[in-house]
Amino acid sequence: MSPIRSIDEIGKGAQAPSSAPGTAAADVQEVTRLRDLSSRQWRSGTAAWLGWLFDGLDMHLYTLVATPFVAELLHARPQDDSVAYCSSWIQAAFLVGWAVGGGFFGRIGDRLGRSRALMLTILTYAMFTGLSAFAQTWWQLLIFRFLAALGIGGEWGVGASLLSETWPKRWRPWVAAVLQTAVNLGVMLACLAGYLLSAFHPRYVFLVGILPALLVLWIRRAVPETEEWHEAKLQSKGDVPGILDLFRGSVRKITVLTILVCSFSLAGHWAFLFWWQNQLRFLPGVMDWSSQEKQTLISAALLINMIAAIVGNFLAGFVARYFGYRRSIVLFCLLYFAILWCAYYPTRDYQSLLFWMAPLGACQGVFALFTMYLPPLFPTLLRSTGAGFCYNIGRIAAAGGTVFFGIFGRVAGHTFDASKTMLYASFLFLPAAAVAYFLTEPPDERAAVTPID
Repeated sequence: MSPIRSIDEIGKGAQAPSSAPGTAAADVQEVTRLRDLSSRQWRSGTAAWLGWLFDGLDMHLYTLVATPFVAELLHARPQDDSVAYCSSWIQAAFLVGWAVGGGFFGRIGDRLGRSRALMLTILTYAMFTGLSAFAQTWWQLLIFRFLAALGIGGEWGVGASLLSETWPKRWRPWVAAVLQTAVNLGVMLACLAGYLLSAFHPRYVFLVGILPALLVLWIRRAVPETEEWHEAKLQSKGDVPGILDLFRGSVRKITVLTILVCSFSLAGHWAFLFWWQNQLRFLPGVMDWSSQEKQTLISAALLINMIAAIVGNFLAGFVARYFGYRRSIVLFCLLYFAILWCAYYPTRDYQSLLFWMAPLGACQGVFALFTMYLPPLFPTLLRSTGAGFCYNIGRIAAAGGTVFFGIFGRVAGHTFDASKTMLYASFLFLPAAAVAYFLTEPPDERAAVTPID
């Protein structure tokens, strides 16, 4: 059997799982109300949601303390160019690790199952986030952040595949919104940790990242593998497609388009997500504040941004419910570009920028759509590999973008200007919107989303 035939045959089986009475697949097809969900579905949903919650927590602990912590490791002032330079490389290493972890743990999820892979990803990011607290040099912190990112990147594809195979297909936009909201709440927990620990050394914030390891004990006991994965594994008869099969047959076009959309959009998004804090810290009215006062302002701004992002998740789900994923992704990318320009083209004080944190957060709903949109595009035994690889390969582009736009922001003027950095990066949302126009809807969705009672 050739690799292309294997992909196509496995894909057909994945898009039409058995509907025999009593199977999980039948439950997914027939359930129309929340109260009709099985205990297995609730446990799978809870595991994925909590995994994403702690994903967001561990992901953003560094961004809260990057400037003061890296400055101390370098024995430099926070406003020195060397601090911005090294902190951007640490963030770039994190994003590269995110991409590598997406592909690596995606393969584990397709070979060993979603539940086992989910446990491994959580243990990885919890352990190495905690170890970041013990870094003595900036390059040690870079290594720990890279290793933590392996687990964070892997959890995305595995958790998304777990839910796409256990919860009703026609609920996907709403499930995506709820799942992405877990990340936003995790970021808010990181803000809370930053606020509560603002009077302490910045390194202590990373110790909070150890908490997700406790979740693994429950997942190991309560969350089974999905019926769809078991069925596809049996049908494959050991002929399991590899990562290179993403670029063969009918899967190739899906892979290329999704890589491009994710790369452009994530590079623009992370340039904003990383550099806005630097810009806010060094505004004329904020520069002379104490470190604790600055950290309080950053936490408040991030809290506004994340609350708006939660609203944006459900707004994106509502739009996708009526207009489909393709048009919704195009719309939100164009909005992200426009609002970045409205926020950072004029010279603004910190009160004005706090207002713009809300619409910028709402635009991030576009990434909630990817959550449930990408996995069903791929055959079952390429699902977590395909979703994890294509989405997280965009992290490599985002890593390069974080460093490139940081350097460009310094070269373009006499001194580093993070607002220019974000303006230049905003243009990446335009090609993201253009490529998204050529995407397709998931092949196993043939009707509008059913409202949830």
